[in-house]
Amino acid sequence: MMSEASMESKPPPHPLRQIAESATHKLLLKQWLKEEELLLRRVALRETRLDAARRETTGLFCAFFVFHSTALLLLFSSASDAPAPRTCHRSWIPCLLSLLSSLGLIWAVRYKGDTEKVLERMLEREKEDALLLGKCVGELRKKGAEFDLLKEVDALRRAKSLRVEAKAAAAVRRWSGRDLGIMALFAAACGAVALTRFVLCS
Repeated sequence: MMSEASMESKPPPHPLRQIAESATHKLLLKQWLKEEELLLRRVALRETRLDAARRETTGLFCAFFVFHSTALLLLFSSASDAPAPRTCHRSWIPCLLSLLSSLGLIWAVRYKGDTEKVLERMLEREKEDALLLGKCVGELRKKGAEFDLLKEVDALRRAKSLRVEAKAAAAVRRWSGRDLGIMALFAAACGAVALTRFVLCS
């Protein structure tokens, strides 16, 4: 009777001990931990690439304003030495060059902005995958041999898909900072062309 009572009152083994004793759960935990580490590395790599793309975009903005400032200073100094009618007659050449250079830089900024958008989406998706996997690992460690693989993972996947659907429904197309930046660059390009014309013809 005493032995039966002691067996009944004996607490169940710790979940981690249960996992260590079960070959399936042990292998699953090892695999998930390896996948989690790989995902975290990929997230870190994506973040590095996203930071690099943002730095390149900032460099293009700086190059745009440095180019136009230098060009206008050179035109102003050269126009002051030459007669106004002669420089005004040929003003279409620097105006066209200024406009083409501006459009090239604006296209480069737009391209880099699209690259940033793609990297942001990929980073967000991989962060969500890492979060889902982290939750699965946490549940497995907490429940041990009671962890039902199909039931738990399906529940977490459903929660993730519901979150993605909610984001898609809430994602209404709005003006972003990138669009405003492109518009500001285009306005600055038009202003640079007008200034070039004014400097050469005044």
